[in-house]
This record gives sequence, C-alpha cells and structure tokens, in this order.
Amino acid sequence: MSPVTISPDLRSALAGCDTFAARWRSRFPILESTTYLVTHSLGAMPRTAQERLMAYTQQWATRGVRSWAEGWWDSPVVVGNLIARILNAPEGSVAMHTNVSQIEGVIASALDFTKKRNKVVYTDQNFPTNMYAWEGWKRYGARISMVQSDPGGIVPTERLLAAIDEETLIVPISHVLFRTSRLQDAKAVCERARAVGALVLLDTYQSLGTVPVDVKALGVDMVCGGSVKWLCGGPGAGYLYVRPDLQDKLEPLITGWAGHAAPFAFELGAQRYAPGIRRFLNGSPAVPSLVQASAGYEQVLEVGVDAIRKHSITLTETLRRTLESEGFQSGSPANPEQRGGSLTVRLQPEEHGPSYVAALEKRGVLVDHRPEAGLRVSPHFYTSWSELEAFVAALVELRNTGKWKDAAGSKSY
Repeated sequence: MSPVTISPDLRSALAGCDTFAARWRSRFPILESTTYLVTHSLGAMPRTAQERLMAYTQQWATRGVRSWAEGWWDSPVVVGNLIARILNAPEGSVAMHTNVSQIEGVIASALDFTKKRNKVVYTDQNFPTNMYAWEGWKRYGARISMVQSDPGGIVPTERLLAAIDEETLIVPISHVLFRTSRLQDAKAVCERARAVGALVLLDTYQSLGTVPVDVKALGVDMVCGGSVKWLCGGPGAGYLYVRPDLQDKLEPLITGWAGHAAPFAFELGAQRYAPGIRRFLNGSPAVPSLVQASAGYEQVLEVGVDAIRKHSITLTETLRRTLESEGFQSGSPANPEQRGGSLTVRLQPEEHGPSYVAALEKRGVLVDHRPEAGLRVSPHFYTSWSELEAFVAALVELRNTGKWKDAAGSKSY
C-alpha cells in the first residue's frame, strides 16, 4: 500500500484498537475464519446467542407449556428493558416486535389522518421500509411530504426542518442513513417537531450499538429499530420505545391479544388496551428471536457504546484516509462526528461492485454493495486495524490486477 502518514499518537491509538478488539473476538465464532466487515448488514453472532438458543430448545423440550409462565410470555418487555438501558430509557418503555415494518405499521395505526394535521414528513434517503409503511396510509388521509436530497445523498438539516410545520403529524426518519452512513441531526429534528406539535419516530437501526443514543437528551417521542446489525442480536427482534407520558395516549388499530389489559381473560368484543408499553404488542412473542437477541444486547452493554464509538471513529477515520491515499473515494461524510459506524467506498464504474464483493469473499473478507453507495465497510468493536489493512491491500490488488473480473456476474447480498 502507499504510505500513509500516521502520527505516533494515532499509531498508539490503532494498537489500542487491536488490543481492545482482542478482548472480544473469541466470543464470535465467525471471526475465527473470516474478516467480518459487514456488521451494518448482519452483526456477527455471539457464542452466547448459540448457547441460549440451545437452552431455549431444552426448556421447550422439558418444560413444555409451563415455559410461558417461566419467562416466555414476559420476554417482549423483559428483553425490551435491555434495549432501554442502551437507550438510557426507563424500564417499561420498550417493547419487542418482529421487525421495523411491523412497528411502523403499529404506530401509523395509532394516528388519526382525518384532521388537518395529517402530514408525514421523511426524506428520500430513508430505508425503503420507512417509506412503504407510510405510503399506504394515504388511502386513510395521510399526506406524504418526502424531502429531497442533494447529490451524494445529502439531506440538508435546514431543508428537513423547514418541511416540518403545524400540519405535520409525524416525522419517521432514519438516524443514520443506510447508503452513506450519514448521521442526521436527530436532536434538531426533535426540537423542531416539538415546537410545532408533531411526533418523531426515530429509526435507529443503523446507529444503536455503534452510536450513542440517549432518548432523554434527544427528547424523542418514539424510537424503533432491529437487532440484525450493530446489536448483534440476529433477525426477528425489533424494538419500539415510546415516551412514557405518551404511551397511554395512543391506541394502535394493529393490535392483538398480547396488547390486551387482561389477555388470559379472553374477553369478547373490542380491544381493551393494556396500560403502558404492552398496549403496543399484538400477537404471541417470537421467543427464540428474543432469546438470541438478548445475548447481543448484553454483549453491547458489557462493551459500552461510548467505548464502541471511540473504537469505531479511530478505525473508520484511519480507513478513510488510507483509502484516499490509494485513490479511492468515500461517499460517507468526511467528518467522523457526522458519520455512523460504516464507511462507503466508491468504485468506478459502480456496477462492478457486486463482483468486488464476491472477489473479496473468496479472500475471506465480507463487505457488501449498495447502488448509489458503493462498497459498505463496517468495523465493529471486534474488528482490528490489522484486518482493515488487509482489506485495503486486497481491494488495491483487485483493482490493479483486474482480478475482480474473475467474479464478474456474481450477486451481492
């Protein structure tokens, strides 16, 4: 690789990153054989998740129906309390669901779009679910206001704030944008929404677990996300935080027996909502998903998000500079304080991205590619600087030798 100027202080920090990562690496089986730089898509599975899933099957096999009274039924709130700790939220303010698509539907169903205040404001850089879930509510009176981005996927904060007015009902936005890893100014959005009487639903799927999120400091109304990425909790476990004083004011139409005040009374007729966060539940919980997710949450809590963020910024910033020295450009913000945990790498031409992904995979390096973004690379707390150096070396070799063509036609994941 071309030489990059690394100061003694930075070299010491990078050595510290390797030491930090080494503390956790043995807990993730895939790291024994793979350079895992795709946490933004699917976090590595903790060994404890595998152990807990085995314990779950043993409980089911030996305790049977009694398992519902031995933790299964209460798991959406008990596991939700782990997320609450990561969010600096009070106990009883987070409930677990299966995914964000479900959660956004639940929240939308609790709103009244028949009045003048019926506008839904989001940006064209939201993850598609955060668009699809709201577009359908136009048939019930919702007005969609999609704020357009500038070239490069940049959404000026001032433009977003200007779209939030007295007719805005809710602002469902992404905290970190999935294509560029741009960190949006959630606090400014929350302040603007509160000033005009609108609600904010903040999607922290691409931030929680790598970027500190404090619901009290943000003053956010609702937060949602999933466990697949930085939380290392696997699929099937989405979380919903609702501000405690707001909970009993909302009555979701997408509901079920788990959201009833007395579910085992099996009452007939209309829903009688449970108090607090349980009213946002619907069907029976997906217990195995919550079992595995809890292992990831506890791992993140043990490491500490502040420590993860410090580690992440050191690695991604040095990676960005190293890539630039090799002639690669990033579509992610240059300012690390405006960036989430991942970094994008532009390729020329862009359509060769999936071939690069496949060629890197053959070399034991996992990244991914997204249109209009490029390669996405995401070190986490278990990633060392030496792994990122190896990634850059492999990327440079593929470009300079044209060996990425050997994987031409391969599909990205």
